[in-house]
Amino acid sequence: MKPIVSIIMGSTSDLPVMEKAAKVLNDFKIPFEINALSAHRTPEAVEKFAKSALDNGIKVIIAGAGMAAHLPGVIAAMTPIPVIGVPINASLDGMDALLAIAQMPPGIPVATVAINGAMNAGILASQIIASGDTELQTRVIEFKEGLKEKIVKANKELATVSYEFKTN
Repeated sequence: MKPIVSIIMGSTSDLPVMEKAAKVLNDFKIPFEINALSAHRTPEAVEKFAKSALDNGIKVIIAGAGMAAHLPGVIAAMTPIPVIGVPINASLDGMDALLAIAQMPPGIPVATVAINGAMNAGILASQIIASGDTELQTRVIEFKEGLKEKIVKANKELATVSYEFKTN
């Protein structure tokens, strides 16, 4: 089994956030790899990874980073593969990372999810890959339908909650 998604994080301290993307990919049965690479501490390794990802069969890269958060942008600068950035709350409530990832220059796009939003990064990666995979597309549709069912169930439960002035 060869990975088609790479989950990259700046440090293993980011794993508690990034493993949410791994869980989504695993649930959707998408082969993936996880590695720690640092734009600042291992720039040569980041360059080697980014420049070889396409030839290695990677279709989407999910890159998480906190603070200066250069990792997603540096990777995006060196590959034609879509990069999804996950800003990690390491300082300043994650706003520094969010802005660093979202504010890319023209020509170097990085799709950016919410601070610590690795689950959504996994879903977005799945949707990107599903555009060319009908079996995966079916699993994504089923997942989305499951989200609707959760809300329908929640409203049924809320209907049983009683307050003197509640009207529904």
